[in-house]
Amino acid sequence: MAGADAQARWQAVWTRRDGPARWLWPVSQLYRALWSARRWLYQMGILRSDRMPVPVIVVGNVVVGGAGKTPTVIALVTHLKSQGWNPGVVSRGHGREGEHTREVLDHTPAEEGGDEPCLIRRATGVPVFVARRRAQAARALLAAHPGVDLLVCDDGLQHLALARDIEVAVFDDRGTGNGWLLPAGMLREPWPPEGPPSQWPDLVLQQTREHGQRQGSVAAPLELPDGLPGFWAYRRLGKAARNQHGESRNLDVLRDKPVIAVAGIARPGIFFDMLTERGVVLDQSVALPDHAGTRDYQVLLQQRGGTLLCTEKDAVKLFACLPLTPPAEEPACWAVPLELSPDAAFFEALDLRLAALPHRRLSSNDGHQTA
Repeated sequence: MAGADAQARWQAVWTRRDGPARWLWPVSQLYRALWSARRWLYQMGILRSDRMPVPVIVVGNVVVGGAGKTPTVIALVTHLKSQGWNPGVVSRGHGREGEHTREVLDHTPAEEGGDEPCLIRRATGVPVFVARRRAQAARALLAAHPGVDLLVCDDGLQHLALARDIEVAVFDDRGTGNGWLLPAGMLREPWPPEGPPSQWPDLVLQQTREHGQRQGSVAAPLELPDGLPGFWAYRRLGKAARNQHGESRNLDVLRDKPVIAVAGIARPGIFFDMLTERGVVLDQSVALPDHAGTRDYQVLLQQRGGTLLCTEKDAVKLFACLPLTPPAEEPACWAVPLELSPDAAFFEALDLRLAALPHRRLSSNDGHQTA
């Protein structure tokens, strides 16, 4: 697919400081100036941030594409629920049709809710709202679900219009690439962070593979300024895949059986490599553009036969394209979950920051209450 090929080419450019990256470096300095000016406007109060009546945690990428933001949101929401919070999630819903504010429900089509918000809703069961402006989504969610006492913003680290209490910056094994800003590099903002500590993220979570890492793919620790806590999270494929009926099949059953792997994510090669490391033989690997449209999956089903393995993000759209035929006649399509396990210390640090917020207090008997 042309879109996926273009994404791969850009990822290659952003790992080096020569060739196209060097030619684009002057443009990246203009990007830096615009980024600095915008942040200054918010700091001076010329541009205003909307503050919600409940704590807001923003989870986002400093780098472009596929750093593991959505699995982090799911892991974070799961932890918060275990601690007695009633969280909700807001997102822009990248790739959806239209920009109106709406709630994402269990059966909301990805075209209307966005593939990542739909995945988060189905994985966590918490209220999820999308809007062009995340603050609009936050207000709508709180109005519809007054029992929600904390919001998690999926993406939006650079969306300063929504005030936040805690920022979590997510990185993967690419680190910061060549260390340059867009478009010469993959950074959305300077790293290490500039300015006083009050302008830094509160927590940094760097992801790497848990097992079977190829030689040379081990992530190097990020450069962090003194006082900025960093933690590791380990990702792996789940042991079982599921189909559109909710049936499960152990991945080991598919070992040595040719399958077609499909991934419409920012870095599809990661998914393909992880399948191979689990012993799955890939007869074909189909890389689709990130946030691929429904039409891409319809064409895939028309042109490809055999067993399909996809990511859970792809399944949000792919399963909806499957024909309404008896199970014995349906294409064999299985979604493989990506499991993320952050260090326990990451959740401990997060809980301490939540407990320290001036407008919240934690009661061991009554859960979370407004101070």
